[in-house]
Amino acid sequence: MTDSNMVSSDFSANEKMELESIKMYKKDLLDDIQKLKLEIENIMSEILSFETAEDSKTLEKSKQFSNGKKKFNMDPKKGIQFLVERKMLDRSAKSIAEFLYKEEGLNKTAIGEFLGERDDLHLQTLKAFVELHEFSDLNLVQALRQFLWSFRLPGEAQKIDRMMEAFAARYCSCNAEVFQSTDTCYILSFAIIMLNTSLHNPNVKDKTTLERFISMNRGINNGGNLPDDLLSKLYDSIRSEPFKIPEDDGNDLTHTFFNPDREGWLLKLGGRVKTWKRRWFILTDNCLYYFEYTTDKEPRGIIPLENLCVREVSYPRKSFCLELYNPNSRGQKIKACKTETDGRVVEGKHQSYMICASNAEERDSWIEAIRASITKDPFYDLVSMRKKKLINQAAQD
Repeated sequence: MTDSNMVSSDFSANEKMELESIKMYKKDLLDDIQKLKLEIENIMSEILSFETAEDSKTLEKSKQFSNGKKKFNMDPKKGIQFLVERKMLDRSAKSIAEFLYKEEGLNKTAIGEFLGERDDLHLQTLKAFVELHEFSDLNLVQALRQFLWSFRLPGEAQKIDRMMEAFAARYCSCNAEVFQSTDTCYILSFAIIMLNTSLHNPNVKDKTTLERFISMNRGINNGGNLPDDLLSKLYDSIRSEPFKIPEDDGNDLTHTFFNPDREGWLLKLGGRVKTWKRRWFILTDNCLYYFEYTTDKEPRGIIPLENLCVREVSYPRKSFCLELYNPNSRGQKIKACKTETDGRVVEGKHQSYMICASNAEERDSWIEAIRASITKDPFYDLVSMRKKKLINQAAQD
């Protein structure tokens, strides 16, 4: 006889019923506990799944945003469009300006390219971007250092004009008592930029003196002179420390900021293999540089423009072409160099360079810029026109 039977035989009928009831209650309780365990496991699984899904969404969003930044560095308009379409950026000047001003990892050349366009959204973005800078209580050189660190000025005079106009307006808004007009600030800003090149470009032998710097800025304050003490401080600041640009541009300021006449995407016909390839061209210092991407630190090729001419040409199945050629050396290779994929620098193989623009206006602008770059300072006309405007206004008053 088992122990349980021995124990149960000692119970009365009522006690046996109560014992059975307890056993049933215990069984139900254990079943309920098991159900609760399963429910808790299911809930925990759902929570984990939800968190994993959220982490996955966050990771995917981060990847998409990173892709958008990369696309922006390659092609600013397409990069902004990519981010707007994925609702990672509002299509408003304020939102885009904050993205350009605050986001890390953006190429300064690409920022300048986007801000330099003249469409309404770009103009509004430029205004919003400049207003994010705080210039209060800064002298003009300090403000320019801050401004020029946030992007790289494009090479085209019209774009530079709009950007420096916006800078001058913002500086005068923050420092209302310094200059009598934004034109004064505009002219002096260019004078400082040119002073920077004169003092720190080793190719410039005739260095601008303090006396010449003061003299060249006579009469720009609505017909009056700026204080010599102010000009002396600005001169000393530039003499002691040249302007710098972020390292992602990979070039000295005298090449990438002051001297560029024009830059942009063009198609270039290969010398040995006759295929068209999209390249980023920069025209500066009587040379035409081309890069595979705007982010590249070293050019794929350099074309010295000395002894070359440029002209509009027709090419089968390609409109809006221009040609660089040497009129005195027909049939001979142009003296130029390019970088091979393995890093070797070799002599170019072109007897002439065939380049294609996206439209007739762009082609004509490049032709004009190439012809002018050899002998003409790209900023001279901008400053001269503004000085004439101030002198005329002062005479009328």
